[in-house]
Amino acid sequence: MSDAEPLLSATSIPRLRVLFVCAMNQWRSPTAEQLYRTDPRLEVRSAGVRPEARRQVSARDLEWADVVFVMEQEQRSWIRRQFRDQDLPRIEVLDVLEDYPFMDPRLQEALRSVITPEIEAILGT
Repeated sequence: MSDAEPLLSATSIPRLRVLFVCAMNQWRSPTAEQLYRTDPRLEVRSAGVRPEARRQVSARDLEWADVVFVMEQEQRSWIRRQFRDQDLPRIEVLDVLEDYPFMDPRLQEALRSVITPEIEAILGT
């Protein structure tokens, strides 16, 4: 490598922007965000689809995201209806039910078992 070639820093490598979505943004999507927030390959956010969600999905979230992981089919349908005039990112349904509270070990395992293979497939790792 010549002196003229810049070294790549960790910040210059683009990270996959992932939006996790559930109904209320209280248990499932915040747990997923917490689990993957330190993954150096990713930038993560979470939101909910219901009006009373802690943080509701916005058009800006969808513009930002490379991929959206929703917990249930209904949430993908809601996003497609609500933002039908917007160019949407890839939306994957995880089929993770609302059985456990925030950061419950069983919820963490359920999320990891479906999210990690999806991320690895997208990134080709």
